[in-house]
Amino acid sequence: MTKELKREIFDKKPYIIAGPCSAETEEQLTSTAKLIAETGKVDMLRAGIWKPRTRPGSFEGVGVTGLPWMQKARDLTGLPFCVEVANAKQAELAMAFNPDMLWIGARTTASPTAVQEIADALRGTETFVLIKNPINPELELWSGALERIQGAGIKNVGLIHRGFSVYGNMEYRYAPMWHLAIEMKRRYPELIMLCDPTHISGRRDIIHTVAQRAIDLDFDGLMIESHINPDDALTDKKQQVTPAMLSEILSSIIWKQEKSPEPEKNLILMQLRSQIDQIDDELIQLLVKRMQVSDKIGLFKKENNITILQPERWNEILQKEIEKGAKLGLSSEFIKSYLEAVHGESINRQNAVIYERKE
Repeated sequence: MTKELKREIFDKKPYIIAGPCSAETEEQLTSTAKLIAETGKVDMLRAGIWKPRTRPGSFEGVGVTGLPWMQKARDLTGLPFCVEVANAKQAELAMAFNPDMLWIGARTTASPTAVQEIADALRGTETFVLIKNPINPELELWSGALERIQGAGIKNVGLIHRGFSVYGNMEYRYAPMWHLAIEMKRRYPELIMLCDPTHISGRRDIIHTVAQRAIDLDFDGLMIESHINPDDALTDKKQQVTPAMLSEILSSIIWKQEKSPEPEKNLILMQLRSQIDQIDDELIQLLVKRMQVSDKIGLFKKENNITILQPERWNEILQKEIEKGAKLGLSSEFIKSYLEAVHGESINRQNAVIYERKE
């Protein structure tokens, strides 16, 4: 990767990566790449060369055979290219074809051993590596993968949010769980973070909605799967879009900015944020008072040999507050999450009172 490309990846916003889920044939890849390049909206070509699949028997990629196709597509279109690697051997093979970027997939991120082996294989190189979130909602695995790659001396690192596998999730293929991605942005504000709305959506009709949400949350760009004929794709056909559809999606997104170019509007925002800060301070003070009452309740329960948890009362409070919140315009999910957090902390404090250790 050239120094100019590195600078572009760090500085350009939004940065758009697109291409087929899998490189199937040379013709399919190069034809798709040409149409993607013609949109004028894409910065880098992607394609799966090796495809880690959940179960055996499905198409697992063409392997190293597809790497010269990626080089050819780059030569034909001028688009740099990136590929996924799942182990050290794949990383070594890919690097022999001078990719502009590598990415580590969700299944691999969940394996510290595999990530460490990739990091060791890339040690001493100046390649750019993007790390997708692990398939399960575990931020320490994501952070750990990042630390392993950086620990190998690789300085050009970024993140990709592609959603999480969660039991009971019905709306998306992978639940976005935006709060986890936001927490990673908070931990590592210096890193670029892209969103992969293709995998979160699992179907092409809601890719735009997910992509817009990511841009609204100040993501640095998108990775979208695009195939010349999605319905005939060998992998993930329901979630891929044609290059024409890709162009429509990118054209219809409302691209946001962190600040308004008009100073007076930034002042208005600062004033509103000041109100939020004041309210947050008052909420903290109220929570402190609430926890002080919980301590007293814990002491009372200890002195009178009463159980900490009162399921009937808890269910009654939960239902009552959810109904009250709904009337005031607050979602039941928010009220439930808030009350569970407060109730959990109250239980912890009562436990500490009842089982207080004497020095």
